[in-house]
Amino acid sequence: MIQLEKRPQASAIWTYIAPLLAVILTMIAGGILFAFLGNDPFEAIRTIFWDPLFGEFASFHRPQILIKAAPLVLIAIGLSLGFRAGIWNIGAEGQYIMGAICGAAVGLAFYPTESVFILPLMVIAGALGGWAWAMIPALLRVKFQTNEILVSLMLVYVAEQLLASVSLSLLRNPDGHGFPGSRNLAQYESATSWIDKSAGMHWGVVAALIAVVFSYVILSRHMLGFNIRLTGESPRAAAFSGVNPTRMIVICMGLSGVLAGLAGMFEVSGPGAQISIDFNVGYGFTAIIVAFLGRLHPIGILMAGGVMALTYVGGGNAQAQLQLPAAAIQLFQGMLLFFLLALDVMTNYRPVRKKEAL
Repeated sequence: MIQLEKRPQASAIWTYIAPLLAVILTMIAGGILFAFLGNDPFEAIRTIFWDPLFGEFASFHRPQILIKAAPLVLIAIGLSLGFRAGIWNIGAEGQYIMGAICGAAVGLAFYPTESVFILPLMVIAGALGGWAWAMIPALLRVKFQTNEILVSLMLVYVAEQLLASVSLSLLRNPDGHGFPGSRNLAQYESATSWIDKSAGMHWGVVAALIAVVFSYVILSRHMLGFNIRLTGESPRAAAFSGVNPTRMIVICMGLSGVLAGLAGMFEVSGPGAQISIDFNVGYGFTAIIVAFLGRLHPIGILMAGGVMALTYVGGGNAQAQLQLPAAAIQLFQGMLLFFLLALDVMTNYRPVRKKEAL
């Protein structure tokens, strides 16, 4: 009889090969799913993973990968800091929405003024919007010991209702003939975050790269990063060493909210272009997969963000060319997290053969 036995210490080999195996198993399971739906599984996998990078229209798709990866990396970096400390912020989607609303509101308040100060003000407003939304579950956890998973998740639905409300009223384009949605910020030069649209470069991409470097330095060279890792790995040892758990919750949730808010602000001032009812597309939830696929490490998250962005762009191609349903693509992306969590069991446990008692 085979049973799982806890390892004396986590397996370094499984820590690094689990994400790779998860991607391979996702391809196999996804291929079976696509075959069940009546498509050639090899063609579907090639359309998702190969064509956006090396196919006939790769020069068009590569900038799209950059655009999709930026918010995922930015949000996942923030989430990883909390996850490492054992603080589970599942509501980054709500913080992303609030960052977009606050950033866009500041930009639209100055319309049609042209000034170099408008985009920096939008950045500050977006960061504060995400931070303030993240502080709600953080302070409720600190003051009343509520569960930050449930509170942050429920706040996503509140943020979605606010998004719908401002799209129909406060931020609606007065020249839009009654249609919901704000002005197009991509056409408002002082409020756009585009650097080079044809190359897929906007300030959100730059911010994502800065966040990766910032997170790497914090985690490997700063006392705050040491305290975050210690709190997650051994809360009791952290308490003995003088780490304040309340301060850690506020800091990690705050940083997570700031980065999610920035992701929303850069998205609405760049690729998204306007506040609308369907502005959010689930980046806040997908970033959780990216964070775990990247092993909560900044460099790993950067690579995982690229892989997940590839599935977005390639999945869109598969929908258009092979008529695969959008739900099948979303299920395909969800398989990544499923297989990664399943394989993560092997990091801390190993299979052993037990003799059955006579």
